[in-house]
Amino acid sequence: MRVAVIGFAVGAAGLQMQASLPSLAASSMLIPILLLPALVRGPCRRLLPQRARCAVRTFAALLAGAALGFLWAAWLACRALAPQLAVGDEGRDIKVVGTIDNLPHRFSQGVRFNFAVERPDDVVPPRISLSWYSGYRDQLVDVPDVQPGQRWQLTVRLQRPHGNANPYGFDYEAWLLEQGVRATGYVRVARDNRRLDGFVVGGKNLVERGRAALRERILAALPGKPYAGVIVALVVGDQRGIEQSDWQVFNRTGIGHLISISGLHITMVAGLFALAAFTLWRWSFFTRAQLPLLLPAQKVAALVGAAVALLYVLLAGFGVPAQRTLYMLLVVAAALWLNRLTSISHVLCTALGAVLVIDPWAVLWPGFWLSFGAVAIILYATVGRTTPPRKRAAAVHMPAPVSWRERFWLTLRVGAHTQYAITLGLVPMTMLLFGQVSLISPLANAVAIPLISLVVTPLALAGSMLPALLAAPVLGFAHWLVEVLALCLQYFSAMHYAVWSAPQPPFWLFCWAMFGTLWLLAPRGWPVRWLGLATWIPLLAAEPTHPAPARMTVTAFDVGQGMALLIETSGHRLLYDAGPAYSVESNAGNRVILPYLRGRGIGALDGMIVSHSDADHAGGALSVLDGVRTGWVLSSLAPNHLIAQAARRHVRCAAGQSWTWDGVRFEILHPAAASYADATLKPNARGCALKVTAGGLSMLLAGDIEAAQEEQLLDADAARLRADVLVAPHHGSGTSSTLPFLQAVRPQLALFLVGHRNRYRHPKAEVVARYRQLGVACLRTDESGAITLHFAGQVTASAYRHHHRRYWHK
Repeated sequence: MRVAVIGFAVGAAGLQMQASLPSLAASSMLIPILLLPALVRGPCRRLLPQRARCAVRTFAALLAGAALGFLWAAWLACRALAPQLAVGDEGRDIKVVGTIDNLPHRFSQGVRFNFAVERPDDVVPPRISLSWYSGYRDQLVDVPDVQPGQRWQLTVRLQRPHGNANPYGFDYEAWLLEQGVRATGYVRVARDNRRLDGFVVGGKNLVERGRAALRERILAALPGKPYAGVIVALVVGDQRGIEQSDWQVFNRTGIGHLISISGLHITMVAGLFALAAFTLWRWSFFTRAQLPLLLPAQKVAALVGAAVALLYVLLAGFGVPAQRTLYMLLVVAAALWLNRLTSISHVLCTALGAVLVIDPWAVLWPGFWLSFGAVAIILYATVGRTTPPRKRAAAVHMPAPVSWRERFWLTLRVGAHTQYAITLGLVPMTMLLFGQVSLISPLANAVAIPLISLVVTPLALAGSMLPALLAAPVLGFAHWLVEVLALCLQYFSAMHYAVWSAPQPPFWLFCWAMFGTLWLLAPRGWPVRWLGLATWIPLLAAEPTHPAPARMTVTAFDVGQGMALLIETSGHRLLYDAGPAYSVESNAGNRVILPYLRGRGIGALDGMIVSHSDADHAGGALSVLDGVRTGWVLSSLAPNHLIAQAARRHVRCAAGQSWTWDGVRFEILHPAAASYADATLKPNARGCALKVTAGGLSMLLAGDIEAAQEEQLLDADAARLRADVLVAPHHGSGTSSTLPFLQAVRPQLALFLVGHRNRYRHPKAEVVARYRQLGVACLRTDESGAITLHFAGQVTASAYRHHHRRYWHK
């Protein structure tokens, strides 16, 4: 059974790597594989040598499990993709009736929630994601207090699922598919937007309304407190209220797994209730009823523990770590009720299979692998070899009684060994998933695990249930403990070597390092266990890739409606613009650029150019400056601008500036130095235009200049504009890319850095037609995702959505 479940996981993961779903004919070819275990155990059994039967049965079970997992995941994917919003319905007003389907999230611009559509079910997918903004075209809108389970009539504008596509970035489209959301949009200002029912009775609505009530109680008891979002996350699993800066500290110190309803918390709470039920039932609730004669106290405790775990997991929003713990507890409870013995490996594999049967897309997220990987490492390193032999009495050959001191030190020893195993065991996996590992994590977890699990979480749960008069001091004390812990973590996080970073490794290198880790954690007596550390050397000492001298690589990020490009030579890296700001907390810097740099193992930039102050070019600059060491900033910004003040060294860009890195020449073509004296110029007109030349091939990045600035460049020196690649000025607006300018540049390839269905309708159709009339190839980030250009003898382009296509991509 265990081998078949592992095969099922491999098959389900394999389906998620496919560019398209298998056809019916291709799927039918896998059906005979499902019969292999029966054939091996039946007609073919006598044909196999005695020694080979076990191995063949194992291999057959693995293949059959993989085929079943692949087919099951493909069937669920077909069902999930079936509801689609028609292309013709994108961007038009549609009136829908339905219920608020999840816990709404309030943010600075409004509120976001999922909506279960009841009417019209023939036009709109059954589940959509909506944002209700408090401002629309410079007019304030009163956003009502939406609650789970309410039925509303709304006028909305929708689009099909679409997200930015970048290496090492978050796959928003996959996440929407897993959530069953097949369209996203926003609520329009309309007179007939109204609430129809205060609450629609339903199991999911009851759970979500309960979560909302608990969240409101906590926030009311902790008004304006900086870590109220942490308390909410520990009680109802909603992490959206935690500040991005706090997440950075938690992740750098390796305790991010505790800031949620984790498996440890669920096990602890279920265990406490099970212990209480066992004690009360064993003593018949201190009556003469003799209840244990009717039903053993162990079975009652198992039933109560499983029920409490289920309730807590529902409050948690049914995340993967919570699911894994719930299924493991349910298997143990079922085995106890059925009077059957079961091994912990069977329990873990059963939980693995249950998670993937319900949600095969879980394999796409780090939490799945860390959750099951951590438990598997603990079992490998502890089961059967953590308890030392007990002393025997001298007179009789029986185990001597164990004192409380011995029990304490034994518990401490087991806990320390478990922490040692999980810290070392997860190093290869965290490097594969994140490209970094926290060196301060063992110390931080030694403090945070007992404090969060044994003190803060019980206080938070109790405070959320108590009357308001008692809830405030209990929750306040829990918040104070988190605040003190956060101060300690900030100190740890600020250490220079708190985190070790390296490029995310290829899969074969991860497997090699994982083999060495298992060798390192092998039982005592295993030969030269320390040699396992040698397999980590290529994992931790890897360097980021770079082009050869006199060549360059340019990555144009898919940041939506904005601009951000990374230019790399053999020894230097330059960021041109930093993309837009999406919200107060979120921007292209912390959502796209920094994850890419971490995935590549890039810890520093030699320079950054911020062409001008518009938010779609400068919105992520502060996050980048805060996240990686940046040598200097070249921009058209005023000296008192926040970005200029945050830079280690700031210089204003001006035509005539130039430098050479590793045989690659960089030239600033615009603006003229005298333009800074003209206060009437718009930021676009003063944007920094950069030309980069490597090995006779060149690229022109013109920022957001418009027709007047293009004419100035032509008048200054039209011959200098010649380039093989052109980043379309102003995203392909109708006020740029004039015919004389394009004729002077004569590019082979043009890049349009634009957002999907952006409100400016960039690039303009007539502008694209102008490029194509001149024989220029055109690539768009909204269609191609991130675009990587290699300048090495010739210009070669690769589109992320083409080379990393998945079946759910638009």
